Amino acid sequence: MKKNNLLELLEQVQQKKISVTDAFEKVKGLPYEKLGCATLDNHRMLRHGFPEVIFCLGKTKKQVVEIAKRILSKEDTFLATRATRDVYLAVKKIDKRVQYNEAGRVIYIPNNGNKGMVTIVTAGTSDIPVAEEARITAQVMGSKAVGIYDVGVAGIHRILDKRDILEKSRVIVVIAGMDGALPSVVGGLVGKPIIAVPTSVGYGANFGGIAPLLTMLNSCASNVAVVNIDNGFGAGYIAHLINIQN
Repeated sequence: MKKNNLLELLEQVQQKKISVTDAFEKVKGLPYEKLGCATLDNHRMLRHGFPEVIFCLGKTKKQVVEIAKRILSKEDTFLATRATRDVYLAVKKIDKRVQYNEAGRVIYIPNNGNKGMVTIVTAGTSDIPVAEEARITAQVMGSKAVGIYDVGVAGIHRILDKRDILEKSRVIVVIAGMDGALPSVVGGLVGKPIIAVPTSVGYGANFGGIAPLLTMLNSCASNVAVVNIDNGFGAGYIAHLINIQN
């Protein structure tokens, strides 16, 4: 339930346009709802301005569908991450509004975000799945989100050519595997908040993303903060929150 919907309901009770009993029926699902396979946080929209997001990895298709059905019955906003196409098709049967981003493995209800600008940058093409997860997350939350992909330090002139876009951004998410050096480069170019995302893409000494994670944590650019390995969702979410504060 959105904040304005709850306020409107309370005003209707105050003005005696609706009975207390009827109002109770509308809010009795707050603050949470036990589904058997999950405990759905119906209060999340009121607290955070965004409903609970389904992390599909590790859940069965049946579990995702059950959770999705309850969220979609209450909210106009929906996001599920790390989802397969098979799960998407099952959720699509519940609500025709949902779409699927194949690269980012995200199920979502589209939102033409227009607040500020969050720019998602990747070092390589292999980092795009994490980037798309971040981009869709920020966009569904309401930010204008754009992508600049495959502009890593091995061909540094590519990111230098995009400096005008970087300067227009309020927040920049920089995603890299291998050496993980790109966030420091971007942080040195522009005075914007940089959210660095290490990816598990790389050869053996990448250690599944540990090597770029340590590089990013040791960045000499003072405007760089780091999220967990492959956490495009977390980066997109935080980027949106920073974006709307400006």
